[in-house]
Amino acid sequence: MSTQPAPAPLLIACALGIESLALRSRDHRGADGPVTVLRTGMGPEAAEASTTRVLAQPELAGAAVLATGFCAGLAPGMHPGDLVVAEETRHSRGNVPCVGTDLLVKELMRAVPGRTVHTGPLTGSDHVIRGHERSELLATGAIAVDMESAATLLSAVRTGERPVAAVRVVVDAPEHELVRIGTVRGGISAFRVLRSVLPAFFEWHRSLLLPRR
Repeated sequence: MSTQPAPAPLLIACALGIESLALRSRDHRGADGPVTVLRTGMGPEAAEASTTRVLAQPELAGAAVLATGFCAGLAPGMHPGDLVVAEETRHSRGNVPCVGTDLLVKELMRAVPGRTVHTGPLTGSDHVIRGHERSELLATGAIAVDMESAATLLSAVRTGERPVAAVRVVVDAPEHELVRIGTVRGGISAFRVLRSVLPAFFEWHRSLLLPRR
């Protein structure tokens, strides 16, 4: 009797304790295959090191990788709690195209109805973006910025061929700059949104396991 191959694992990477708390507070029983939530630590160097180390584990061979957490929106009209689905992540050492963007948008709209979902390039930074830097990055075509997604996905694809994606929740925006995450309404709103989007991540992962025609 033949046995079915084990489902490919899903690695969900975030940087902050509050992001990890949001992702671990939901039941993972809706997932197809094992799910690992990785707290990488803050900044691109930490994200790169953590992702590379974890993906070297045999049980995560071939894992799909989804980077998530909070981000800064760059475009006017963005609000805390909006979602960003990356079409690609941009890093000084290379850009990484994302897989399944359209499906993620559809599933996010189902998971958190009424929330605005933006799609476009997500750029990386090694520091928190403020003031004029926001408009400078917007001029490059990017719609949002964070410190870990680009490093996470670049590390993921360099360790082996695998599907990758990035979904971020806007925690501050041009008209809504925050001083500290979690201490104001925008941070609380973003936390609640992040806690609600795991079903969309699982549907994205499930679609990767379907046979291709």
